[in-house]
Amino acid sequence: MDGSLILLFLLLQRLFEMRLARKNERRMRAQGAVEIAARTYPPMVAMHLFFFLFLAGESWPWHMDWNARSLSLLGVLLLLQGLRYWCIASLGPFWNTRILVLPGSRARRRGPYRLLRHPNYLAVTLELALLPALLGAPLTLFLFAPLNLLILRQRIRLEEAGLKEHTDYSQAFEEVSTAG
Repeated sequence: MDGSLILLFLLLQRLFEMRLARKNERRMRAQGAVEIAARTYPPMVAMHLFFFLFLAGESWPWHMDWNARSLSLLGVLLLLQGLRYWCIASLGPFWNTRILVLPGSRARRRGPYRLLRHPNYLAVTLELALLPALLGAPLTLFLFAPLNLLILRQRIRLEEAGLKEHTDYSQAFEEVSTAG
């Protein structure tokens, strides 16, 4: 496998995820879900789009050296994909790329969400750092890793506020803090 296959895999993966997110969005909106801070969605989408464009451009001609470092990074990236899809499966129809909250619903505390509040964001953050390292794109890493953290900082704050306002999120995750 070379870098072009990795980029193709990621593109197909993201297209599948966008389709799933759209399906879940329609279902949730039909049930009365509200979107929190819709204005923050386009910048996040733009950041991810530009990340992949920069990654593809900077890493051209997409050749990878097969050594212990690249195999290790590829292994970690595969584990992160497993974590991301565990998150998606754990949230089921509640998983989305937007901040959608169904008023009166119960917070999901299954799968990796039993251990962390935002495991999907952890996986994406590490992925955005490891992909440029794997494909030899240091400028992409130094531009987009900090930008992603800034976007996620705002997104997590808004998402948690929406969940606390519309669901039992505070109670569900308070039990985690007091149980330990």
